[in-house]
Amino acid sequence: MSVWRCLFYVLCGAILVFLLAPVLAVIPLSFSSSSMLSYPLPGLSLRWYAAVFGSPRWFSAFLNSLQIGVAATLLSLVLGTTASFGLARRGGVVAGAVKVLVLSPMIVPIVLVAVALYLFLAPLKLTNTMAGMVIAHTVVAVPFVVIPVLTAIEQLDQNLGRAAAACGARPLTAFFRVTLPSISSAMASGALFAFAASFDDVVLALFIAGPDQRTLPREMYSGLRETITPELTAVATIMMIFSTCLFLLMQHLQRRRRRILSASVRA
Repeated sequence: MSVWRCLFYVLCGAILVFLLAPVLAVIPLSFSSSSMLSYPLPGLSLRWYAAVFGSPRWFSAFLNSLQIGVAATLLSLVLGTTASFGLARRGGVVAGAVKVLVLSPMIVPIVLVAVALYLFLAPLKLTNTMAGMVIAHTVVAVPFVVIPVLTAIEQLDQNLGRAAAACGARPLTAFFRVTLPSISSAMASGALFAFAASFDDVVLALFIAGPDQRTLPREMYSGLRETITPELTAVATIMMIFSTCLFLLMQHLQRRRRRILSASVRA
């Protein structure tokens, strides 16, 4: 192995340590026996995890995040998939403008999106409601579905639909039996990205949610403003584990999609 290759690996390792060290430093603090955030740890304890799992406040916030995330994911999956088919079949300036409009929640700063959604939902009396939160999270989650699904549709072999029609399948049957299964991995990947974006959001919750719609990130934000205890690090560790599981699932779905695409190319 050459010297330059060794230096390259050392540099990559140093960058990874620099990025991960602040995040990983939170995990040991969640097992501290002290009520203060300090190193070295005075002792190890699971008291903060017991406090989190036994707290109605954290459990209610988790349920709210889960309900809003699932509802926003389902809506964004339907809207994003239909929008992707429309964008894939149309070209020109109009289609490009619509694509930019659909992807704008991902491009525009989230604070501006939150303010715009508040000004839109407030006259409709949808602020401080679960429906308003679902609508707001759906707007932010749709681009995460459009990007992978639109790419999958553009890479889809159009001869598959023609072959199904030649075998006597009706257009609707060909869509549900051929086209939709071919892009199912991209849809699942987009749905996971959409759910992760909704589950981790705090800005929209600060503008639109009321006392009964407090999500897990908003509850953590409130805890940071009031009293910082290892209880917050326990919640952060749980969310990191949850997000890591989602990431690993996304990676699995993307590898599966690549295998399906390579198999269709070879066929």
